[in-house]
Amino acid sequence: MSNVVLDFWDDFISLLFPRLCCGCGAPLVKNETFLCLDCFFNMPRTNYHLEKDNPVEKLFWGRCKIEKASAFSFYTQDSRIRKIVHALKYKGMKDIGPMLGKLCANELKNSTFFEDIDVLIPVPLHPSKLRQRGYNQSELIVEGISKVTGISVDTTSLSRSMFTQTQTRRKRFDRWLNVEGVFCVDDYSAINGKHILLIDDVVTTGSTIEACVNELVKGENVRVSVLTMAVAVN
Repeated sequence: MSNVVLDFWDDFISLLFPRLCCGCGAPLVKNETFLCLDCFFNMPRTNYHLEKDNPVEKLFWGRCKIEKASAFSFYTQDSRIRKIVHALKYKGMKDIGPMLGKLCANELKNSTFFEDIDVLIPVPLHPSKLRQRGYNQSELIVEGISKVTGISVDTTSLSRSMFTQTQTRRKRFDRWLNVEGVFCVDDYSAINGKHILLIDDVVTTGSTIEACVNELVKGENVRVSVLTMAVAVN
């Protein structure tokens, strides 16, 4: 089938079933996937990877030991990143995960943020939640980051040993109680001496990441840094 026919067919399908940007809802044009160019270029970046003692790092002061932390964009009620993450987590749009990871990694790769990182670890889901959703959105994000950086991925060392209810709408202390002691590392020899980059989709109060970090640093000479796709702001 010629390219002309393929283009005509693609245009025809787009008329019947318009492809919409998952960030702003605008119709996508040819060669746009998931995000329109406006969202791609104009989604607010935090640039926290360039800022020492940035607000994400400060979120964990006095709570757990991290080397550095950053978030790609700002998460608010009407933000583009919120709509993108929602489509990834709740609408089954799995391909958004690697795309989002690549977008974030390309933004950070010319800085020193990924220097001396040994391994990427996504925040794990409980097996029952994984079966329900069919995938771990943080693993998909990590997949994209790994493709850009070449850093290896570890999805087995850190696991979620207890099922917890969603953190949405919980207050800070309730969030901390909800994840206390739910993460575990079965074999520390796999992470001993490594600098881990722990990755999640959104950081709100930081309770989930705090619980993960405090479990990981029980290993010998383990260092942990944090990267999320978004940070919640008021």
